[in-house]
Amino acid sequence: MELTDHAAAAAYLMKHAGTSALVVLNPQTSQPVGIITEADIAHAVADRKNLNDVRILDLMTPDPTIINTTASIRDAAIIMTRGHFRDLPVASESGLVGMVDITDVCRALIGPAPVEEKGT
Repeated sequence: MELTDHAAAAAYLMKHAGTSALVVLNPQTSQPVGIITEADIAHAVADRKNLNDVRILDLMTPDPTIINTTASIRDAAIIMTRGHFRDLPVASESGLVGMVDITDVCRALIGPAPVEEKGT
């Protein structure tokens, strides 16, 4: 996503990618410069803003907290809890490599989900 894209485009991408946040990257460095979340979109809609008129720049959180690829899931959980984040970008020196979300943290804590038995 780019800073000047419409918020509607971000909402569309989130829906179709099955994610709750998108990272906005600096096109030259591939480093995160912002994050836009479902909550940002919901707040804009609640404020009766037209998502086709509002730019990502207007809704995103600039300079998002990021975590390095060497950090543990526990480190991510601590950062997410302290910052009240549901999504945390993961970056290396070469740029964004992924995103940890609250579901990832829960999965790491509970281990593999038990296999559900089909009807008996």
